[in-house]
Amino acid sequence: MIDLSWIEAHQGLLLSLAGLSVLVFVGSLISLPFLLARIPEDYFVDPQRHSARMQSLHPVAYLSLRLLKNLVGWVLVLAGILMLVLPGQGILTMMMGLVLSDFPGKYALERRLASNRRVLNGINWIRRRGGHVPLMPPQI
Repeated sequence: MIDLSWIEAHQGLLLSLAGLSVLVFVGSLISLPFLLARIPEDYFVDPQRHSARMQSLHPVAYLSLRLLKNLVGWVLVLAGILMLVLPGQGILTMMMGLVLSDFPGKYALERRLASNRRVLNGINWIRRRGGHVPLMPPQI
């Protein structure tokens, strides 16, 4: 017989996890199309990464935006990991988090992930639904 005492003792935690799961799912449904639309269609084509468009800003504004971008990126990566076991689009959410965050070898990892036909098809499906041109596949 199954012992349900742990579940009964931790109902608040389980309800919080269920609520968090719903919030992450809804948040990903709202943010993913917006974030995917912001990727330039030729982002994955060039083997070398281009310089950031934000570098022309004032240094304080550039640093602030870069910190915010990285914070949002890592939150999306963590949310994507959670969505692998909770409802949501886990792999696409992690991909968007990786695109937003900065770390060594990031561009090579993004290109490798985008070279997966299923991942790129999923991204392009969302972009087409939003009326945006599909991303060009990387030449690896």
